[in-house]
Amino acid sequence: MRILAIDSSGQTASLALWEDGLTLADFSIHANKTHSQTLLPMLDAVRKMTELHMETVDAIAVTSGPGSFTGLRIGSATAKGFGFSLDKPIIPVPTLEGLAYNLYGTDQAVCPLMDARRNQTYTGIYEFVRMDGRDEYDMNVIKGQCAVPVEEILYACNQLNRNVIFLGDGVPVFREEICRSLSVPFSFAPAHMNRQRAAAVAALAAKYYEQGKMVPAAEYAPEYLRLSQAERERKERSEGQKL
Repeated sequence: MRILAIDSSGQTASLALWEDGLTLADFSIHANKTHSQTLLPMLDAVRKMTELHMETVDAIAVTSGPGSFTGLRIGSATAKGFGFSLDKPIIPVPTLEGLAYNLYGTDQAVCPLMDARRNQTYTGIYEFVRMDGRDEYDMNVIKGQCAVPVEEILYACNQLNRNVIFLGDGVPVFREEICRSLSVPFSFAPAHMNRQRAAAVAALAAKYYEQGKMVPAAEYAPEYLRLSQAERERKERSEGQKL
């Protein structure tokens, strides 16, 4: 089975090619460029270096949100375009689950943090549980992905009574708050594991594929969790006019 994975949910643009348990290509870039400038050149490079024929891809995996509204739309359009043209299914991977999967196998609780502005974070809490009789782990959702004030997720972490490891672009934003508020032992993921990575998305998507968690390209839509800034401002203006 061959999966092409795309993650454009944050500033890091990432693309990976996965086949039968092996990452054939993993291309990530964190730069001041739009994902519309980076994703297709990255795909072209991967395609040439791996001699990939696109019709041999079995499914397209994409982070389904939350995250950057523009980034999610670009990733969604790219995935849907390939899905339509190749007649392949889309495997939606929740962004926070894809991030947490970077730390596959850890015995600590995993708390991804994405900066959602206004002192809020896109976040969740996950753990890895060894499967009976196998040297593999399942990812268990302790707290599903949500958009909340950072104080709320840190309170939830304190209730776990276990070590917590944080990762994501929200870590530098909320680091002082984490250090001030956490009463349980905690740590931060190292640089090579603390941002979106399509290779992790692809590996998790392979599990979802086996579970039948895929949709036709025509039915796929990202999950934003909250309104965009423009939509919020429109709503506030509309409500203000009614008063």
